[in-house]
Amino acid sequence: MDLSKHAFFEGKIVPLSDAKINIATHGFLYGTAVFSGMRAYWNDEEKRLFVFRPYDHFHRLLNSARMMAMNIPYDEKGLIQLTLDLLRTDDWHEDIYLRPTIYKADMGIGVRLHDLRDEFSMFVMEFGKYVKNDTNAHLTFSSWRRIDDNVIPARGKVAGAYANSALIKTDANRAGFDEAIVLDNNGHVSEGSAMNIFMVRDGILVTPPSTDNILEGITRRSVIELARNELGLQVLERSIDRTEVFVAEELFMTGTAAQIVAATKVDHRPVGNGVMGPITEKLRGLFDDIVRAKHPKYQSWNVEV
Repeated sequence: MDLSKHAFFEGKIVPLSDAKINIATHGFLYGTAVFSGMRAYWNDEEKRLFVFRPYDHFHRLLNSARMMAMNIPYDEKGLIQLTLDLLRTDDWHEDIYLRPTIYKADMGIGVRLHDLRDEFSMFVMEFGKYVKNDTNAHLTFSSWRRIDDNVIPARGKVAGAYANSALIKTDANRAGFDEAIVLDNNGHVSEGSAMNIFMVRDGILVTPPSTDNILEGITRRSVIELARNELGLQVLERSIDRTEVFVAEELFMTGTAAQIVAATKVDHRPVGNGVMGPITEKLRGLFDDIVRAKHPKYQSWNVEV
């Protein structure tokens, strides 16, 4: 993967090689950082690059920062402008992934959130598929549980919390699966290692609520809107039991990196007919057009670079 030549670091755009933190930095030692994953898509017909829903991503990032007692001198609009400046510096002509991060930047030992300096950084990289088998994914239920809101808030993208995701993902991959489904401490379906989950049951699209320890996903929110407005589907946000997944007609996962991943097996049991279902396929097609600014109705979701 190609990394950007430049990054935003300590208040300015610098060569990526100069964007370095010390090994004694608090965010490195204790995981006291919050981040967002964002994508920008290249429209080859128009020869233009579009960032997908940057305001929503930065709004969630700033909310994550608030949970972690962080404060930076930028609002959503200011962060969008920084993003455009950085992308124009390297003149990307392909699909890319952006990683903005707010972190505790002081050096030294001591577990706390207060009385520490906060910094904002961002780098960019070329990015294709997150899950290679994204039309025919085989999932398993993880033995790990999802972090709880009273442990580390799942609705915030807290860097240290992703040790949970790493344990889940590695165990699933080493066992031969593409991804995992994670249960919360009440035994309800929460999400994947780093993706939201949807299932179709009796023609109704169902997804866990934000109170079941999920990340409040931007792609999740987009899919709910598209399913209701473009496909005319009823969408329910409710708790999902483990065995419901085995009798669902369709199952898919969503995320900025993952986009929309069709799951066709769970623990060796076929989902529906064992192939990507029609609702998932329609949503994937719609989403791909929208992120590349090919759907006039949703152009407000894209910011042109």
